[in-house]
Amino acid sequence: MLTALAGVVPGIPAAAAGTRVTGFIRVDQLGFAPAESKHAYLLSTTAAGNLPFTVVDGRGRTVLTGSAGGDRGPWNTRYPHVHLLDLSALERPGGYRIKAGGLTSPEFQVAPARLFAGPAAKALTFFQSQRDGADVVPGAFGRRPSHRNDRAATVYEWPTFAGDDTDVIKGELTPAGGQKKVDVEGGWFDAGDYLKFTHILAYVDTLMWAARRDGGGPEVAAEARHGLRWLDKMWDEQTRTLYIQVGIGAGNEEGTFVGDHDVWRLPEADDHDTGADRRHIRHRPVFRAAPPGQPISPNLTGRTAAAFALAAQVEPDRAKARRWLDRAATVYAQARTTNVGRLVTSLPFAFYPESNWRDDMELGGAELALAARRLGDPRAGAWLAQAAHWAGQYLTHEAGGDTLNLYDVSALAHRDLVLALRGADARGLAVGEQNLIADLKAQLEIGAARAGSDPFQAGAEYAQFDAVPHAFGLAATARLYRSVSGDPGYDGFGTRQRGWALGANPWGVSFMVGVGENYEKCPHHQIANLGFPKPLTGAVVNGPNSEDLFADGLGGHFEEMNHCPPDGVDRYAEFTGRGARYVDDVRSWQASEPADDFAAIALYALTLMSRD
Repeated sequence: MLTALAGVVPGIPAAAAGTRVTGFIRVDQLGFAPAESKHAYLLSTTAAGNLPFTVVDGRGRTVLTGSAGGDRGPWNTRYPHVHLLDLSALERPGGYRIKAGGLTSPEFQVAPARLFAGPAAKALTFFQSQRDGADVVPGAFGRRPSHRNDRAATVYEWPTFAGDDTDVIKGELTPAGGQKKVDVEGGWFDAGDYLKFTHILAYVDTLMWAARRDGGGPEVAAEARHGLRWLDKMWDEQTRTLYIQVGIGAGNEEGTFVGDHDVWRLPEADDHDTGADRRHIRHRPVFRAAPPGQPISPNLTGRTAAAFALAAQVEPDRAKARRWLDRAATVYAQARTTNVGRLVTSLPFAFYPESNWRDDMELGGAELALAARRLGDPRAGAWLAQAAHWAGQYLTHEAGGDTLNLYDVSALAHRDLVLALRGADARGLAVGEQNLIADLKAQLEIGAARAGSDPFQAGAEYAQFDAVPHAFGLAATARLYRSVSGDPGYDGFGTRQRGWALGANPWGVSFMVGVGENYEKCPHHQIANLGFPKPLTGAVVNGPNSEDLFADGLGGHFEEMNHCPPDGVDRYAEFTGRGARYVDDVRSWQASEPADDFAAIALYALTLMSRD
């Protein structure tokens, strides 16, 4: 038997072995690699410092004993005590549960790092569920081809919206003059609806190709190619036009047409929907980033170029790889880097209000340089210099406010630029590798500072959008930092961020569907809801969000919607705390809607961790 005594807190009387506690044990419901630090949390109504705990295996045998650590502070008024349970001495592979004060945790595993490859594969299952067009995977939901009318889509001018905080359109849509119909069939749905965005897909495909390059299996490349085929359609090489969006969120204020968010249905119904107000659902509009040949918002060019260039780094067929490199080069050269103004992401901009762009340009330049070096292309040095320039500009103008997620890709850009610098004989560049490594560490310190004051050691902000993907982003950044610095000092922090996302949080929920005993059950997702009650395996949801967003309730159900949960009861209400609330309800898009960018960063983080 292993014995853990590190949890004993001097000065706090030891609780008796038979002491009963009202509360819960929260733990990463996936588990840990043998050498990782391992922690769980006791959420309780009463102080429980030094409370004895045991870890038991699948046959009920005790394999570890210890005592709860000191009080980490209150979560909310109902549960004013959180205690750390240190399980790090547990290294023997197996399935385990923690017992303390009459409570029992969900099961977790201790296994080699390939344990994390399983959830990564589940993320790919989610993307298969998200496929649009003719090339769908039937899967658990019996998916059928959808939106084949996108093969001949009309391009429209940007609509005018009824206000800054709405996607309701004023008036009718205006076709773009002289613009031919375009083929934008395929790709992935963005989230629980059926819109498609270049801004999102380029980020997702970048992470997929990075995952394949950095340890993922061939199945990752297969799904990444599906996304890349659509991205290639969204870039018109001949006219230097980048299309940014397929579909509209809402209809117009005059009521003459509806949009995607106005109708709850399966996607294969859209091509044949004959409703008079459904014309922009039946034939979905397409929008451009800029007029043909004109400079394009640099966040879009940078990340789109990165996706093509990463494919060029991985693609075994060198002729195809050169084609992807040339695609990346022409997109990258189209960037507007002076008088940038408001960035282009989506219509309306409020869907994805990005403010950073120099990180995207750094990322695009770094991936171009790496791809060019692989293929012996003489342009590698020029792209390396551009990447270093934009890295310097990022460090001057944008660093210090965010960590790896959809809106800030600098962590991946920094790591890959370091790799590019190490493979080149370059001097006099705007940054050196130590500048980049220092900023990776600074980003981890942003999360570590938050974790230090949080009872569950979360590095993300609970009461903001995208807490879960930020947690996975920090987990990935810890591995990226170690890979170029050699410093494993943030490995434990990264492990705790993964654990928070997979169950070691106040709600005891794994925010990745199909991972753990208690995961998201009622995602705000049309296909999953109408295919009820099958789980949307591999989906990653937003998780907790500001409780202010729920102040007016969850709203009504669409007529076609399956009620989930069937009784409408919020089983997590008692865990609302520190300004954050989580609701597992099909109506709670603020918390339960999955998105492609969420699953992509989880896929990448878990892939990096599976290599250890």
